[in-house]
Amino acid sequence: MENSSQLMPIILNVIAAFVSAFGQYLYQIGSKRIGIDPVYKLWPIFGGIALFTVVMVLFLWSFKLGGRLSVTYPVYASTFLWGTFLGVYLSNEPWSWGQVIGTLIVILGIATIAITSPN
Repeated sequence: MENSSQLMPIILNVIAAFVSAFGQYLYQIGSKRIGIDPVYKLWPIFGGIALFTVVMVLFLWSFKLGGRLSVTYPVYASTFLWGTFLGVYLSNEPWSWGQVIGTLIVILGIATIAITSPN
């Protein structure tokens, strides 16, 4: 598996990153209801836990396909970007030019790692 293509593991880690960020968003929603609603009504928290389980399955699948940690983990780190986008678009959090520039730099770095990694 050493010489296997990294394309599918990269794709799986992009999906895992988005799923993970959405799980964090659900945690944010659920945390606002802790102490107000009974535990069994905190569905966003349970949804976040379920999504993190999906993320772990995607990691395992990626590694089973020959994904290298030095390639796939930086791609998974895009979860911070997805989290920023979800915060801005779903929670109406403020957005600054510094965040825009930083996001573009991170995207460039992730793309460089993914594109230049040896097969």
